[in-house]
Amino acid sequence: MGWPDDANDLLLGPRGRRLCFELLHDSPGLLGWPMAVTSQLPSGLRAELEAAVAAALPSVGANVFTGLVESVNWAMYWQEADETDRMLDHPLVAEILEPIARAVAQVPGAAWWASPVARDDQQYVQWVSESEQPPPTMSGSQARLYEWRSTEAADERRARSGPLDPTAPMTGSWWSTPAQASLVTTTRALPDLGAVGLALVEDSAGPTMARCWPLAAQPRSRVYEITGPDDWVELVTRYPLDVTGTRRHDWWRVTGWADSWLIPDWADVAADFDGVHLTVLGYLTSAGRTLRAGQEATMLAGWNPDQTFWLTDVLRDAGPTTRWRREDSSTSWTLDPCP
Repeated sequence: MGWPDDANDLLLGPRGRRLCFELLHDSPGLLGWPMAVTSQLPSGLRAELEAAVAAALPSVGANVFTGLVESVNWAMYWQEADETDRMLDHPLVAEILEPIARAVAQVPGAAWWASPVARDDQQYVQWVSESEQPPPTMSGSQARLYEWRSTEAADERRARSGPLDPTAPMTGSWWSTPAQASLVTTTRALPDLGAVGLALVEDSAGPTMARCWPLAAQPRSRVYEITGPDDWVELVTRYPLDVTGTRRHDWWRVTGWADSWLIPDWADVAADFDGVHLTVLGYLTSAGRTLRAGQEATMLAGWNPDQTFWLTDVLRDAGPTTRWRREDSSTSWTLDPCP
């Protein structure tokens, strides 16, 4: 697995476009952005943007992870896209960002973004509160998934008795993951970062302390890899679960699609796979898009980059825990010497 031959794939999704834009923020000439963009770019804006791209290119490698953090933090699936993401959807703006996308694809430090799950090097992130918290529960996954499916079915029945108009002021579940099943999720560790999951968190609440639990999966564990939109659509098509009632209103606000919505039936997925891993590149090219699955549509929502949802009991402890701390205004985490 690796980066696609066409780095412009990075510009297909709102999170990939936002990453490229975030790399321009330290460049001159962008004061006043974002601004409303109609079918035609405002006079002078193209030249301004092209100049910003040229100025940013030498620093792409140094800033790429910070840009990724910012793109992930601005992901939202329960309301319409913000002004910046709407602007970046303009085809001419995406075209101008192509040199940034090509530069990102060449950054050595971003090569792992296309990597499959690191089975022997997984970290469970636990946000630290004042009270002591238990270790991750690595058994009973099947029962929790069956309960999740039962709850989803009940929620769907209730939602379908409500207004069908997608513009109605209704909200509900907006994620396409089994987030409410209390499954263990992990990300890999990086040099000088206890876990990718410390930094890459959608709509982060800004926690400043965390504990990382090293875990490893059984060597023969079956992991489905989401490396791009096609992988997500294939998963949904193989294990479809209709969630139109519960997702219609929120996802219409994001995408404008008012018809049927599908997500994977995670209890069925668990019969064939022990875990499902989303690569960083898969996230950047897939998250937040309307993806067609036959006559229906699906959306990858609420799934952090490099995160694996473990659907069966294949994990084991793999070392002592570590504590990490972040300053309020920083995007980087440092190892806390306190136990």
